[in-house]
Amino acid sequence: MMRQDGTKEKNCFSVIIPAYNAERTLAACLEALTCQSVSGNDYEIILVDDGSTDGTSIIAKNFNVNYVFQTNQGPAAARNRGVRIAAGDIILFTDSDCIPEYNWMEEMVRPFINPAVIGVKGAYKTRQKELAARFVQAEFEDRYRLLQKHSFIDMVDTYSASFKKDVFLKIGGFDVSFPVANNEDTDLSYRLSTAGYGLIFNPKAFVYHIHPNTFIKYLKLKFWRGFWRSVVYRRYPEKALKDSYTPAVIKIQTVLMAFSLVLMPAMVFLPRLTEVILFLWGAIIFSSLPFSLSIFHKDRIVGLISPGVILLRSMVFAVGSVLGILRELSFSLTRSN
Repeated sequence: MMRQDGTKEKNCFSVIIPAYNAERTLAACLEALTCQSVSGNDYEIILVDDGSTDGTSIIAKNFNVNYVFQTNQGPAAARNRGVRIAAGDIILFTDSDCIPEYNWMEEMVRPFINPAVIGVKGAYKTRQKELAARFVQAEFEDRYRLLQKHSFIDMVDTYSASFKKDVFLKIGGFDVSFPVANNEDTDLSYRLSTAGYGLIFNPKAFVYHIHPNTFIKYLKLKFWRGFWRSVVYRRYPEKALKDSYTPAVIKIQTVLMAFSLVLMPAMVFLPRLTEVILFLWGAIIFSSLPFSLSIFHKDRIVGLISPGVILLRSMVFAVGSVLGILRELSFSLTRSN
């Protein structure tokens, strides 16, 4: 924001939203951001339109936002563009399909009272009733319970994130080689935590989100999560073993499933491998029971179906991860030649 003399106002913060063909959800997002518990004089809203071809620009111009248009380059580039023009010392990110709670900004900036904190992660909630969306929310809440056990974390998702601007720029911002909204925030988070910067989780800073409303959409999302996560793990292999965001059991389930998929072609020559594969799948289902029981008390249907969903999740995540690893290996061979 600017003073009357044309100089930048200090001690304010900037909310940055990348948008691509977001006309369906953008108005609700911007409406929530203009009705926050903090004074409107304390923040600015920057919307970076990443080459939309729908009515995104028309909706944006109905709100008091700094609207910037760029040719389609992906959300990582759009967020970096927003940071470069931001006036705030603290930058906040959310997505165009999120509806921040009225005190979201207040909660996102409050932890910076601690000078050791340079990044804050918020949380998701949903108002959806679809079975798939309820499962997704239960999955997130399981991860949130894990995050709350750590004083500092190593994962800040961009749907509800804030950073000190100077550190964000110093570390290089988002890697624009990630062409879609998938794991570019994981890469940035690992880069920050590896460099020794303090990231924390604040579950009070939440936004409402539209989760996948069918299991087909959910499994497709998990496939691409596995694909791009393998790119990040190649850069930070220690995170493949342990991080603050992913329950260890999920990593084990993915490895068991990957091993079973590797064995499947050999079943043609060694039929008894079928028993081994079924044993591995049974181990995945058995390992899912603590999660299933924990949510059964809140949502019985989700609890009952979750073992089967977790088996399928492990399968698509493992396939995506293997394909991502093969992609990285092919790139490495190409560069070496």
